[in-house]
Amino acid sequence: MREVATSERIDRFLAALAQAATVPTTVYLVGGATAVLTGWRESTRDIDLIIRPESDSLLRAIPRLKDQLAINVEFAAPDHFIPVPPHWEERSPIVKRIGLLTVCHYDLTAQALAKIERSHLRDLADVRAMLKAGLVTVEGLRAAFTEAEADLYRYPAVDPESYRQALDEVISSAS
Repeated sequence: MREVATSERIDRFLAALAQAATVPTTVYLVGGATAVLTGWRESTRDIDLIIRPESDSLLRAIPRLKDQLAINVEFAAPDHFIPVPPHWEERSPIVKRIGLLTVCHYDLTAQALAKIERSHLRDLADVRAMLKAGLVTVEGLRAAFTEAEADLYRYPAVDPESYRQALDEVISSAS
């Protein structure tokens, strides 16, 4: 049985993952892991992340660490679900460095937009928390949405009108 991932459990996972790194690598945390480490949630069911560049040593370590630490780890990022503006890596804040591993939060505006597109209650609460904490801005969300809107056709599961409406609702509730 897997347990929820608290800040302490996420830190233990990242420290163990860093031990498996053989080349400089960046792990981008997404979703609940960002929420927990940023402090607006106590725990998350999964540690969602991506690894750049992909590293066999880290990819092989993850199943072992999942079992050892009794946590869920999934590969997921906003660009799997919605178009994100270019250079998201440069907008991804560094959490910490552990040996050869650099840990970042995936671009917070892109994360917020992916949560808005999904529109699950917890996701929308996360976006409100991000706005309240000043991690994202209404202007930044609108600008990133506008920049990415032309590429929505590449994501057939996304209904552009519903997505825009969800964005407008989040923005109006934040005002």
